[in-house]
Amino acid sequence: MIIEKIVGNVKELEKPPHHVERVYLRSDDLVKKIQRVKTDHGKELGIRLKDVKELMDGDILYQDEKNSIIISVVEDDVIVIKPTSILQMGEIAHQLGNRHLPAQFENSEMVVQYDYLVEKLLKELEVPFVRENRRMNKAFKHIGHSHD
Repeated sequence: MIIEKIVGNVKELEKPPHHVERVYLRSDDLVKKIQRVKTDHGKELGIRLKDVKELMDGDILYQDEKNSIIISVVEDDVIVIKPTSILQMGEIAHQLGNRHLPAQFENSEMVVQYDYLVEKLLKELEVPFVRENRRMNKAFKHIGHSHD
């Protein structure tokens, strides 16, 4: 079966689907428009999205009266940075930006993929953080640019 569009998202449904098969993806895979995946029931699928929408946790790839195939994102090893001031937030954002590390922001937290050098930097700068496994709803994306 080839999936060319997303049917919807389970978070938008009034009631949960009857039978659910899951496709487990890493957050990195959410930006891929073409990929081969397998459900937790062993069904192979091809994903070839026609629109530019990125995949998200809970997206419904297929649905009929009896069955739904839904994306579940596996947890990432991340560093959750919890700055104590706007100055500290600016300083660490500048440092991470110089390293071209993609970050996501949730409430007052900055979240980056785990990197031992970032962990060392945060300890040196005495910036509060925790390392945890967290399910990210979106992929960490690198933004291209040049210094030319």
